[in-house]
Amino acid sequence: GRWSKLSENHTSLTHFYFHPFSTVPETQLLLFWTFLVLYLLSLLGNSVVVFIVRTERSLHTPMYFFLANLAALEIAYSCVIAPLTLANLLSAQKVSISLAGCGTQMFFFIFLGGGDCVLLSVMAYDRYVAICHPLRYTTIMSWRVCVSLVAGTLGMSSVFGIQLSILILRLPFCGNKEIDHFFCDFPAVLKLACSDTHIHQTALFIISAVILTAPFLLVCVSYAFIVAAILRIRSASGRQRAFSTCSSHLMVVLLQYGCGSLIYLRPSSSYSPEEGRVVSVVYTFVTPVLNPLIYSMRNKELKNALSRTLRKEVLSQ
Repeated sequence: GRWSKLSENHTSLTHFYFHPFSTVPETQLLLFWTFLVLYLLSLLGNSVVVFIVRTERSLHTPMYFFLANLAALEIAYSCVIAPLTLANLLSAQKVSISLAGCGTQMFFFIFLGGGDCVLLSVMAYDRYVAICHPLRYTTIMSWRVCVSLVAGTLGMSSVFGIQLSILILRLPFCGNKEIDHFFCDFPAVLKLACSDTHIHQTALFIISAVILTAPFLLVCVSYAFIVAAILRIRSASGRQRAFSTCSSHLMVVLLQYGCGSLIYLRPSSSYSPEEGRVVSVVYTFVTPVLNPLIYSMRNKELKNALSRTLRKEVLSQ
């Protein structure tokens, strides 16, 4: 009882501050407007994808079901990071966050970011079944299987999020309370702990390997089979159509896994706060904007559905 009381007090008393991007107010203001525009574009783009997939009956297929779930995760993911970052950029004083608040942000970041990565590998598997086993596609990728895959993805990433958040909440913090980052990222917060963090670093590496390496390997295996199957297609138009449905997914995969690996799959001794901030800006602000753009630009069905919906809206008004 006494230990839990002390732990509660420690959790509520510890407050962190975020390291500013710049000490020049004009630079902070420029970054604020840049990040705000990116945040609003990501909300708009991903909301449009979710809306189009929900309303267009022709898009009620496993591929678009996964795409809509990916877009919904991106919306939630942006909302976890962007508002606090924008408040910090605009505020004259440093905005503080409690240890409990930090742990909560960390949980949602790992839960949603991890879900993103695993869902991309599920989408690669879906493409593999569609191209390599087209006659059995509807049987293999039934709605029950699709829902189970999404539920399993979210369940697994939430477990990892809880584990890492609890590890952080139990750490003692003394002295410097400034996080050298713009959100509560695990490696940046870990640097402030005044106790041995080898267990925490090992846990982060194992979880990162499961969330990043395992899905990426699954994507690579899926695409090896996909490329082999596409090369066997006789008609040039058939090959082109198959490649175009996969190329957009591959672009998103390389962005997501590339950025994640740079931060989480490296020794903690080589962690650079400056590099961490720059790479994190890419996957927290830039990637959520690019995902719907990449998919909609490279996807004919999605573009046609969007133009049909816009025409309906114009005619109804």
